[in-house]
Amino acid sequence: MFAEKSRLRYRSLSQAWGLMAYISNALRQLVTARAQGLCEYCQTAQTIVIEMELDHIIPEAAGGATEADNLCLACISCNTFKSAFQTGVDPQTGAVARLFNPRQQQWDEHFRWSVDGSQIISTTATGRATVARLQMNRSLAVHARHLWVQAGWHPPKAI
Repeated sequence: MFAEKSRLRYRSLSQAWGLMAYISNALRQLVTARAQGLCEYCQTAQTIVIEMELDHIIPEAAGGATEADNLCLACISCNTFKSAFQTGVDPQTGAVARLFNPRQQQWDEHFRWSVDGSQIISTTATGRATVARLQMNRSLAVHARHLWVQAGWHPPKAI
């Protein structure tokens, strides 16, 4: 309860200081419904992690608008690691690649699940750069996914 009040207070102060755009409840609901309650980067279900955030795919700092076509549902980890980045390094080639854009690209064209469902396997430069930048396969996430698989909560069923 205290953490939630602190988070809301932080968001209210950030909005008041002009650090964050106001996002209406209607727009939040639209983005959440469109994502079917899944992080649009790592596909973690909101029912597992409880709290999700809205991510500006093109960050506000780079001129990204606060509108449905530039917002996606993201778990706190993906949103934190993504920050204001739009690109990452493809660890296979060393080249800079654009991060996955859930409004313009399909998840299964860039990613797939490992056989045991615990790791995200990237299949393109965009996928590899996104997995690396967002640290999608860090040990804590992989361990959590192992537990979620055992509980029958993960990976998500095809949408």
